[in-house]
Amino acid sequence: MRKSAFLLPGVVIAIIAVSMSVFIVDEREKALVLQFGQIRQVVEEPGLGFKVPLIQEVVKYDDRILSLDTDTIEVTPSDDRRLVVDAFARYRISDVVQFRQAVGVGGIRTAEDRLSAILNAQIREVLGADQVTSDTILSVERRDLAVRIRTAARTRAESLGLEIVDVRLKQTNLPQQNLEATFARMRAEREREAADEIARGNEAAQRVRAAADRTVVETVSNAERDADITRGEADAERNRVYAEAFGDNTEFFAFYRSLAAFEETLQQENSTLVISPDSDLLSPLFGAIRADGLGAVNIENMDVEKLRQMAPVSPGAPELPEEALQPETDGAEADTSEDGAAEAPAASN
Repeated sequence: MRKSAFLLPGVVIAIIAVSMSVFIVDEREKALVLQFGQIRQVVEEPGLGFKVPLIQEVVKYDDRILSLDTDTIEVTPSDDRRLVVDAFARYRISDVVQFRQAVGVGGIRTAEDRLSAILNAQIREVLGADQVTSDTILSVERRDLAVRIRTAARTRAESLGLEIVDVRLKQTNLPQQNLEATFARMRAEREREAADEIARGNEAAQRVRAAADRTVVETVSNAERDADITRGEADAERNRVYAEAFGDNTEFFAFYRSLAAFEETLQQENSTLVISPDSDLLSPLFGAIRADGLGAVNIENMDVEKLRQMAPVSPGAPELPEEALQPETDGAEADTSEDGAAEAPAASN
């Protein structure tokens, strides 16, 4: 009974001692076994490890690639145009012993603070170097600048037991106080370009309208000229026909013109015209149908059909039968004399 009372506490103490002396290292970690702050063992392979309980302690560090976002800083390139730069880096712990000696008990937080200071210093140095302008930073050459920053920072980060894998410039902007002035200048430039485009468009539109107006004037002028020529030729042909008719028989022409004048004058059904028989308008008409009648009409050189077409068409008296309203046929043969001249029938009194 007395032995079992001592055995049970001994087993418990043994289990606690074994649990305190065994530690597990994950494949994503590295570990250091410390004794009174001194490094006694470095464990870089995953698995079980042993330490002296209560005397030694185990410190584990992440063996994966870590990320660090630097603080936003202002840099001044060679063209004296200030820029706000925000970068980030990828790093890993390459030497845990040197890392422990460099940062002590501060661990990752202290290491990142010192690494951020190194990166900011290298960013200012590289971006502020000669022949590096703001246009260079904002162009495709920024990748070469990031490589230069990584190379310079990697050398200084080795003293911390860190390996810098990559450095990238995340944002490169103008300071807030310069943004409004820059945007105003950009707006003014775009408005000037827009005004130039509008002016060139108006100029082109005026040229097109002027060309169209000139084409319209030329077309209308040519059309009016052709119309005037056609009307002049028609008037000349009409005057020639009238002159031939007047030259062949002046008495018949005067008679015909008197009839045409009456027809044009008495257009309305209720028109009334009172004229003296001795007037110039009626003298050819009544003089031709007096006792002597109309004289002979020489139609040898006269185009009767053309005169008939040129004469105005007027309807006959409404009380006449339809047979009288029909035009005369060409079946009637005129008596001709020996010299071929036709004699017109004498009008009855």
